[in-house]
Amino acid sequence: MNTRLNAALLAVAALLPASMPAQTFSVVSKFDIGGMGRFDYIAVDANGRVYVSRSTHVMVVDGATGKVVGDIMDTPGVHGAAFSEKSHHGFTTNGGDSTVTMFDLKTLAVITKIQTHTRGLDGIAYDDATDRIFSIDHGSPGTMVAIDAAKGTVVGTVTLDGNAPEGGVSDGKGRMFVNIEDKNEIQVVDTRTLTAITTWALPNCDGPGGIGFDRSSQRIFSACGSAVTVVTDATSGKNVAQFPIGGRPDALGFDPSQKLIYVPGGAAPGTVTVAHEDSPDKYTVIATVNTMVGARTIAVDATRHRAYTFTPENGPAPANATPPAGGRGRGAQGPQIAAWLFVIGH
Repeated sequence: MNTRLNAALLAVAALLPASMPAQTFSVVSKFDIGGMGRFDYIAVDANGRVYVSRSTHVMVVDGATGKVVGDIMDTPGVHGAAFSEKSHHGFTTNGGDSTVTMFDLKTLAVITKIQTHTRGLDGIAYDDATDRIFSIDHGSPGTMVAIDAAKGTVVGTVTLDGNAPEGGVSDGKGRMFVNIEDKNEIQVVDTRTLTAITTWALPNCDGPGGIGFDRSSQRIFSACGSAVTVVTDATSGKNVAQFPIGGRPDALGFDPSQKLIYVPGGAAPGTVTVAHEDSPDKYTVIATVNTMVGARTIAVDATRHRAYTFTPENGPAPANATPPAGGRGRGAQGPQIAAWLFVIGH
């Protein structure tokens, strides 16, 4: 080989992160799962089933085939789902009647509906240190309701800073990190004593929503409305890195064994940004996968190394149609013509 060419190739290689995966990411499957209703968060359980919230019910889909295998009904104003594999129970947050639906993870049969006596139920997260489910609730102020995942009983309520808490994630040792969207900060909650213990600012992050956590490196990932993901050191609260993402993210997924972060962007053209954690304080965007406008939430199956995002597709709006309430700037929409579950892999 020409010595100059060889030297040039070595120089280029030296600039690349040593741990960056040599992989190509794409939409490996795209399923029209049908069903009706507005959507919010999606989630995936240990069996590879994807839970898609649809306003008054939660569709349960086989992530490998796209087949609908169940439907959890009577979940008015549902936002998200979370699971306790230890207790074999699943839970949904129902903002319409301030309840949490508890169901059997094997059969999907509803066990009970738990009244939280708290308005604004939105996000939901599981803490394995206590085997508790936490609803994450908008309000004045925002709150978190702790539920015993085995018994289905309310343990207590945490009062949070700000009115718009969004995503939450557990460190497995008795702390939960919660993005506070209206204050641009992370609040740290003790999941045993049910107290907020500290708050960390996110100065480069406008409207933090989706959140993830790497337990091995002690790094928190916050997806921001300002089209960046900000990385925070969970031992000090210091912001240590950031990387660009698509606009209008509403979730974040993390595959810990592959050190991959997936962030959806619901703004045009609709993308999922895939970033690699090269080291605790260094991150490389390795792919931008095109999906569809509106696909703003995501769930990662860390066993099968797949990410899922979802959005309905609507036809042209009728003449003189009005935009939906709370549409966040979205225009009027026509009738649904499909409901797409995107599967992203490599």
